[in-house]
Amino acid sequence: MPPHAQDLPLLLLAAAAEVTDAIHQGTVEAGFTDIRPSHGFAFVRMAPAGATVVEIAEHLGVTKQAASQLVDELVKKGYAERNPHPRDARAKLITLTERGWACTRAADAAAAGFTERWAAALGPAAAVELRNMLAHVVVPGRVRPSAW
Repeated sequence: MPPHAQDLPLLLLAAAAEVTDAIHQGTVEAGFTDIRPSHGFAFVRMAPAGATVVEIAEHLGVTKQAASQLVDELVKKGYAERNPHPRDARAKLITLTERGWACTRAADAAAAGFTERWAAALGPAAAVELRNMLAHVVVPGRVRPSAW
């Protein structure tokens, strides 16, 4: 590997942090000041049809207890609600409330703004090429917080 590429992992981690920070800042600017980035990662798993606490825990890579605490917090803040599970009487289906969906829309808008800024800095063709190269080596869907 060329010496100048040795810092690729660090640059990718820095890029991930920039994306997370930009999305979080966008949600804060939209008025959702009581959430953390880890909440957004849970929202991803709850959308579109809901998820159990176990599914949220698996998605986030945390214990069931940690996911349960996160869900409790989101329910208390009005972003999510517990519903009867349609196929498992023992489980609850955690779904986004209208407030949760509004926050998700703000996060989507912030992500689009981030993409536009990078496309402006790199040029549209380079941004598409970067996206395609990353899609070639990254497994989609494995998005979770790096720190709590």
